[in-house]
Amino acid sequence: MKKFIALFLASLMVLGLFAGCGSKAPAADGTAPAADKEAPVAEATEAAAKDVKVGFICLHDENSTYDKNFIDAAMAVKESMGLSDDQVIFKKNIPESNDCYEAAADLADRGCNIVFADSFGHESYMAQAAKEFPEVQFCHATGTTAHTAGIPNLHNAFASIYEGRYLAGIAAGLKLNEMIEAGEFTAEEAKIGYVGAFTYAEVISGYTSFFLGARSVCPTVTMDVQFTGSWYDETAEKEAANLLIQNGAKLISQHADSMGAPTACETAGVPNISYNGSTVDGCPNTFIVSSRINWAPYFQYMIECVMKGEEIAVDWCGGTAEGSVELSAINEKAAAAGTEEAIQAAAEKLASGELHVFDTATFTVNGETLTSYLADVDTDAEYAHETEVISDGYFHESEYRAAPYFDLMIDGITTLNKVFG
Repeated sequence: MKKFIALFLASLMVLGLFAGCGSKAPAADGTAPAADKEAPVAEATEAAAKDVKVGFICLHDENSTYDKNFIDAAMAVKESMGLSDDQVIFKKNIPESNDCYEAAADLADRGCNIVFADSFGHESYMAQAAKEFPEVQFCHATGTTAHTAGIPNLHNAFASIYEGRYLAGIAAGLKLNEMIEAGEFTAEEAKIGYVGAFTYAEVISGYTSFFLGARSVCPTVTMDVQFTGSWYDETAEKEAANLLIQNGAKLISQHADSMGAPTACETAGVPNISYNGSTVDGCPNTFIVSSRINWAPYFQYMIECVMKGEEIAVDWCGGTAEGSVELSAINEKAAAAGTEEAIQAAAEKLASGELHVFDTATFTVNGETLTSYLADVDTDAEYAHETEVISDGYFHESEYRAAPYFDLMIDGITTLNKVFG
């Protein structure tokens, strides 16, 4: 396992694993959210390729695993599409404030015909810039409003990462089982700790899918969640991980962007499952696996759309069929035996529809099995929950909007604090 598992190798790609939102429900305006990944770059004229110019706005820089994931994808697409240094501009360490609007406006003034921002809190400032520069396409990761905003040049994008987190959770559950069998603790003491940034649906969806993956193979597992109130705060993330370990967590995962939690795990000798990239170089003894969104397919898609004069989907969601959801190589030094095989078996069931991450038979809320739930899909000032998302026995995550809207607090998970942005 020397390279990325790309959720499951060529044979599983043939199965159409994680068809993603593009093959599920359309966006509210009827726009198909998936890219045509077969369209070759060669179809764009040489003149169009020379005319394209893309600006990337990043919340932090390469020191953040989250932002590095975007930066690496942008650089890969720059190289694969033959774009020059003048055609790709980065603005890094741009906070979720009016600084984002100013960065977006500056990129538009410098001739960018695409501006992309990578953080949830950038969205309102991107919308402001989109209204001011209608000839520029403004694309935004993790946002929730483009499909209802009515701004033709504002677009959201995400991926079905909850499926990748579920598979990473299986690796966690198997590691707990191995430690139980070794006599390190009892089955009743099998607890995961999770370091989260904010109490957003994106984070809740992620830690819940991870927990359900772990519980699918380790049925006694419980989980504590500690929020930091920041996407990137190495000290707070390290402190959160240490607190969780002190509270009895036998394994740690995270939805936060620094090396704080993985480093704490390596120091304490506690297994860790990271996010947005392998941390094996810094944590060779404790890192097991990582899930991530690969943004390169979306970046190529949005650039090709501009080259060809085609509309960019208002609300795009990719999965493994687009190469948008990946797992890192498994660190066999830390992982339990049979981890790769178990992940592959579960992936095949996800691809066939035999398995759904949020199957309502696998969790309860206040002791009750849910048969109905209205989710806050069309975000508004009142945060009204207006869309029925449970049918056919499971919660349909990221099908009515690309960004996650699973915000249920299920039994078995304890949030030690709550921090909203």
